[in-house]
Amino acid sequence: MSEPSEFQPGRPVVLRGGTVLPMDDGRQVLTRTDVLVIDDRIAAVGPDLEVPEGTAEIDATDGIVMPGMIDTHRHMWQTAMRGYGADWTLTQYFVWYYLEHGKLFRPEDVHAGNVLAAIEAIDAGATTVVDWSHGLRTVDHADAAADALQSVPGRFVLAYGNIQQPPAEWTAAPEFRDFVRRRITGDDMLGFQLAFDVLGDPAFPEKPAFEVARELGVAVTTHAGVWGATSDDGIKLMHDHGFMTPETVYVHAASLSADSYHRIAATGGSISVSTESEQSAGQGYPPTWAIREHGIPVSLSMDTSVWWSGDLFSAMRTTLGADRSREHLRAQAEGDTVTHCSLRSDQVVDWATRGGARALGRDHDLGGIEAGKKADLVLIKNDHSPVSFPLLHPFGHVAFQAQRGDVHTVIVNGRVVKHRHRLIGIDLAAARREVERTVDHLRSTMGEEAWAKGMNPDIPATKILDNPYTYTDYRSEATHSQ
Repeated sequence: MSEPSEFQPGRPVVLRGGTVLPMDDGRQVLTRTDVLVIDDRIAAVGPDLEVPEGTAEIDATDGIVMPGMIDTHRHMWQTAMRGYGADWTLTQYFVWYYLEHGKLFRPEDVHAGNVLAAIEAIDAGATTVVDWSHGLRTVDHADAAADALQSVPGRFVLAYGNIQQPPAEWTAAPEFRDFVRRRITGDDMLGFQLAFDVLGDPAFPEKPAFEVARELGVAVTTHAGVWGATSDDGIKLMHDHGFMTPETVYVHAASLSADSYHRIAATGGSISVSTESEQSAGQGYPPTWAIREHGIPVSLSMDTSVWWSGDLFSAMRTTLGADRSREHLRAQAEGDTVTHCSLRSDQVVDWATRGGARALGRDHDLGGIEAGKKADLVLIKNDHSPVSFPLLHPFGHVAFQAQRGDVHTVIVNGRVVKHRHRLIGIDLAAARREVERTVDHLRSTMGEEAWAKGMNPDIPATKILDNPYTYTDYRSEATHSQ
């Protein structure tokens, strides 16, 4: 058995005897199969592989080897406030970040949130994450975000955004262009997108920002179909002006009309579904049922840890639950019964891996397990958990049984970054200290009253329905009748 100290750079690694999910079109399940990693690539997949002398071996017996998961939309800068907004609505989120306190975040606070989010991601088996970084008020904030992402051994995409300024303004600023020139250098571990929303103004003020994205040759990721915020009008404006492309990622898309879905499908875009978010915040019902009807590619995302988990196992589980719940509810309203589930576990595992790779234009080298692809791999195995066996339905096990604590080993770009449930080369104590400084800054700047009020919004009054039945103490009645 290999110890973390044995995973030296350049040393080949082989995962031996696992159940491998290649995530190919046929949804194969390969039992007792090895995966050999040399440098940053998968060199071979098969049983009883011959490996180079000196290869480090990882015992994957009784475990599942799957591609690293890909989260296509996470506001990583907010992670230092983990759980603070657990009882928020979307309106309260907007008020807190957009109107009241978002401007309090310094560059070092963005750095702290990004570092913690990046560590959390690889710990839970998400080897690629899109940092939907809409807190970049200045280029100093953007540099801090990029520095944080490049300090953690994961694969990230910086989706540059600024909620405090219209996208046409910040994309036109010379300092933004300078940032792109300095920091976006083609590094395979740090991709780049533009992140902004289209609010539906007929004047289409976002048009200059789309033109900048086109000039730079980068994709746009946008919140779409968010009830009360972004609507069909924004989709129509994008379509009418020719800015809907196969690279565009539409986040949520939960309150759109069939016409908007047709436009997305016709232009080849994809939708990032954040089920935990849509269920709780109110963007609209998680739209996987409508997306499937229109043949639109899907990826999964976690949105923000200020509310929910940063755990794509949870995303798969809640997505299946929401889709199936709606299917049952709709059928029962018509007096019918669902006898076969339309959304299957293998589909959500695909969305969490290959779906994310497709959305990022990386399905040629990410999201699957085959020779030649990047070695971004996850081993799910927990010999100390009764939930680890029996392993009968691997896709169902990933979607419904596994959790972040079952992530045994994570490999990113050929580098082992987690093994035997422990992170390698990560200074978690330093990340904790950095986050504590951010929390102290926010709390002291806001004041205790505002801090407590933000975390504990008012509870709406509950109206108790009139009950036509009076309470009867049946035990007393039974005694009197004897």
